[in-house]
Amino acid sequence: MVKANTASQVYFAGMRAGKEGDSKIKKIERLFAAAGFDRLFAPEDLCAVKMHFGERGNDSFLQPVFVRAVTRLIKKTGARPFLTDTNTLYRGERHNAVAHTLLALEHGFSYATVEAPVIIADGLRGHCFTEVPVKLKHFQKLYLANAIVQADGMVLLSHFKGHVLAGFGGALKNLAMGCAPARGKKEQHQANFLVTPEKCTACGQCMAHCPEKAIVWAKNPAGAKKHAAIESQPCIGCGECMAMCKFEAINLDFTSERLAFTERMIEYAYGAAGLHPQKTAYINFLLNITPDCDCIPWSDAPLVPDIGILASRDPVALDKACYDLVNAQVGFADSQLRCNHAAGEDKFKGSYSKSIGEVQFQYAENLGLGRTAYELIQV
Repeated sequence: MVKANTASQVYFAGMRAGKEGDSKIKKIERLFAAAGFDRLFAPEDLCAVKMHFGERGNDSFLQPVFVRAVTRLIKKTGARPFLTDTNTLYRGERHNAVAHTLLALEHGFSYATVEAPVIIADGLRGHCFTEVPVKLKHFQKLYLANAIVQADGMVLLSHFKGHVLAGFGGALKNLAMGCAPARGKKEQHQANFLVTPEKCTACGQCMAHCPEKAIVWAKNPAGAKKHAAIESQPCIGCGECMAMCKFEAINLDFTSERLAFTERMIEYAYGAAGLHPQKTAYINFLLNITPDCDCIPWSDAPLVPDIGILASRDPVALDKACYDLVNAQVGFADSQLRCNHAAGEDKFKGSYSKSIGEVQFQYAENLGLGRTAYELIQV
């Protein structure tokens, strides 16, 4: 965890390049050294490189060449890196370790490319986890994936982008959802989704994409408009229906659910960050800043231009710096932004009007997970 009453150091490398030494690979090397990551790990340490391999159809996940740059730097310390993620809550391409590993290979994360093995952290079917005791507002214990718990250290590589429920996804969300098995993911969601009948066009897209077949046609009186309805029992709260609906007919109970969801997510982030507090490093990539998570099987147009790569020991300060840099940009007209295109305006609220992503920072700082005050250091 981070010392109180101090500004955390966040290291930043921008996008401009005019010579070989300015390549993104060289910038990753400079960031790794400037942030002191080369002093974190000891010879023979098993180092988890926590990342997202992308969903089939998505192409905005991190490039394997960037990941290879990180594994090579870890190896120089004598540590042994492995790439890892956890299986999904919903029944998609990454619901078990076999399909998940095959998709990682399909997306270029082979040993020949990244020079490290892929190990799915929560086992074959997501049942390999450890109960971690905590004393927090929502949880007294957390469920965290075994390979991450048992590692000696961790480097989190996060693609910073928007998110339909969390507002944005960066290092904090990568810690929370990414280090939890399906059981922990389900605990974090616990969300109630509602269909607004007047907005529903009965297109059926939500039904086609619901991983648990929890959406049915409502039983309406004769002559009433046909619309979808969500059955609470099979619903796992993944939010896929909300992301798919182009008519904004599906939403959370925003009066309570989004706030509680965000707090639960941050409590999981707190638990994951505490596993290896002296040997955890964070790198965020402000590239392809799309409105959606890489779990979505497509990649929408970016909200703003590419900005750069950032690194820190403090995940809160790192995400806050990324959040501020994104909002400082002029948003693209040909994007999901409905408003807030001007520099300084909140791009995540412009993409999702009910976004409360700022709660991530407030609650994480209250828990002592990190600081929102940061010093941005260009390398």
